[in-house]
Amino acid sequence: MSDKYLAGKVAWVTGGASGMGRATALALARAGAHVAIGSLVASSRGAAVLPGQNCHTPADDALEATKCAIESVGVRAMALPLDVCSDESVRAFHAVIRDTLGEVDVLINAAGSSVRQFIADHSDELWYRMLDVNLTGPYRTIKLCLPGMMSRRWGRIVNFASTAANIGYPMHGAYCASKSGLLGLTRCVALEGAPFGVTCNAINPGFVDTESNYAASQMEIEIAGLDTTVDAYRAGIAASLPQKRYLKPDEVAAFAAFLCRPEALGIEGQDITIAMGSQW
Repeated sequence: MSDKYLAGKVAWVTGGASGMGRATALALARAGAHVAIGSLVASSRGAAVLPGQNCHTPADDALEATKCAIESVGVRAMALPLDVCSDESVRAFHAVIRDTLGEVDVLINAAGSSVRQFIADHSDELWYRMLDVNLTGPYRTIKLCLPGMMSRRWGRIVNFASTAANIGYPMHGAYCASKSGLLGLTRCVALEGAPFGVTCNAINPGFVDTESNYAASQMEIEIAGLDTTVDAYRAGIAASLPQKRYLKPDEVAAFAAFLCRPEALGIEGQDITIAMGSQW
């Protein structure tokens, strides 16, 4: 098996400036792909993040730093702010990829967000925002990339879902619903793309050591009114997990990259959990 199995291919990674998105962008670059990354960054947070929403927005310079890291392995890179909730932002980003790197062969939908509210008094605005970020966002990018993949008879789409896509949990109704919907979208896209050599699969990560997960822990402490530090709270979560640890972003990225290999062509329409044996 070649280490450069994506040589000459172009990859688009949403949420690519931090966490699992960044790790996946680098994994694809090491496999030979030219990579475009887009993320909602600090300068655009105010217009795109609602109060009560857990949405990690890296510093503006994280895009450039990740771009440099990608280029350091000998491939081309592109990095721009991206709001997956905006039709205009997604269309403009896609147009720049085509002009700068070429047609998209690999699409990784890693951008995501969460919120913690009970259904009975859930903010409607936050409900719709979760659906927009976690479900309609991937729909927007897939709709732009899928036709070209089908016409070239090669493509890989990987959607980052969550263990929450298959498991319910109090105060996570919007998150669970949006991620469950993403699995439904994944299966339909897979069936449409299968005759044309295009695969679409979803990954369900468990607890991953990312900036977003750290922020989620802070939010949970505040909501519950707990008298503890974030580190102590997270240590307790780690101790409750079967492997007594958090996943590393690189572990999830390695599997996302594997799904883009030629040998993974037969893996189609699946949602695959990487959670160290944990159900949530």
